Amino acid sequence: MAVERFPIEASHILMFARAIGDSNLIYSDDAHAASTEVGSIIAPPTFAQASAQFDPDYFLRPKDGQKWFGSGATASGTLLKDPKESKESDEKKSGSSAGGLHAEQHFTYHRHLKPGDVLSAENKPGESWEKESKRAGVLKFSESITEYRDQNGELVVTARSVGVVTEKVIEQ
Repeated sequence: MAVERFPIEASHILMFARAIGDSNLIYSDDAHAASTEVGSIIAPPTFAQASAQFDPDYFLRPKDGQKWFGSGATASGTLLKDPKESKESDEKKSGSSAGGLHAEQHFTYHRHLKPGDVLSAENKPGESWEKESKRAGVLKFSESITEYRDQNGELVVTARSVGVVTEKVIEQ
């Protein structure tokens, strides 16, 4: 994810906290937040991920005139054919890979995010490794590192995401 400009606003922080069900007043009440060690409203720990909506190319972001991945009659937004036919077709298209999963997400905060900050984000590749699985075959793991910098160029958050691709479909 590459984001040139991600403005952090108090209303965004409030809505994000409500969306995740966190009613901590440090995310919404100026007077309460001023009385804390931090001294002001701050963003919840996973808030940096909301920057994805400021990346016009983010694959999960809805795009005008295009069917949104995730909407529709199925979870992926795609129409299913006969399940047997669909499985055979998918295996031919993707080789032996069964698909990818989001395995881990870690955030390292170098300081709190506050209203008025304007972040930029740069994505960098991390490490890759493999493990053997009895049910899914070879598991291929890969890291993606996203560095968030403030309007002064200071590093404020480092996010590490780990994805995994399985070699074969796990039958249930």
